[in-house]
Amino acid sequence: MGRSSNSALVILAFFAIYFIWGSTYLLNKVAVMELEPFMLASFRFVTAGLLIFVITKFMKIPLTISKKQLLNTILAGIFFLSFGNGVVVWALKYVDSGFAALEISAQPLIILLLMRMLQGKKIQPMSLIGVVLGIIGIYLLVSQKQIITREESITGMIMIFFCMLSWAYGSLFVARADLPTNYFVNTGYQMFTAGITLALMSLAFGEEWSSPLDWSGKVQWSMALLVVFGSIVAFTSFNFLLKTVSPEKVATSTYVNPIVAMLLGWYFLKEQITVQSVLAATILLTGVYFINTKKTLAIFERFKR
Repeated sequence: MGRSSNSALVILAFFAIYFIWGSTYLLNKVAVMELEPFMLASFRFVTAGLLIFVITKFMKIPLTISKKQLLNTILAGIFFLSFGNGVVVWALKYVDSGFAALEISAQPLIILLLMRMLQGKKIQPMSLIGVVLGIIGIYLLVSQKQIITREESITGMIMIFFCMLSWAYGSLFVARADLPTNYFVNTGYQMFTAGITLALMSLAFGEEWSSPLDWSGKVQWSMALLVVFGSIVAFTSFNFLLKTVSPEKVATSTYVNPIVAMLLGWYFLKEQITVQSVLAATILLTGVYFINTKKTLAIFERFKR
């Protein structure tokens, strides 16, 4: 029963990081068109962190953690949220929501390479095939003329690339770090401390803050969904998966997120979807299968005999 229950949690957690996180690109795009990016991200994560602390108190879950765990949650929050997410929100001022998600699809490749360089882990043939398919899909998507001809897109692309490095290293760091054993508590500390860091970044960049009462209705709804589902539900699921499955499996969310983001951007923001985009999306999803599968290609079996 325990194993069955854990398997169900893993499936639900993957649903959250695949589809709920995929929708956050649209929600952030809607909000950043009206709000300052670091202020937006800071408000989102501080609010989510405080809500988690309230919920844990209500559920009588202890919030006490060691100094080492506090330091590790601060570092993880910086890798994932302050830089890894906050700068992506900033980049959304320059690129479409679907494009941002599509570029981040290259993250599994970065994680595999970092695992090879930092941990000496061998890249399995099936995972390598999945990464290659992912790169092909990404190339087909970003090589479209209507994307590469926009000068401001280059700035956004560079910003997102550094976010991917931060997020990838954070994934490896969290997999081995001493963190609070309760995933909900772990998420709360990461979000609250990252929100404070983002507030300092906002002040350093001279951003103008505004009251939620002054925001438009669509921005208020976007922020509410970002806080509850994009932050509390999805990020808790993410932390749970990093301790349950391998980092490269968790990173496959960056293959599915673009498909979700692309469809939502097309439907709600009228972002264009071409035949080339559909072909690329198909190749990306195939890459997800190869990275997730534990099967071995028959061509490699003879070398093991």
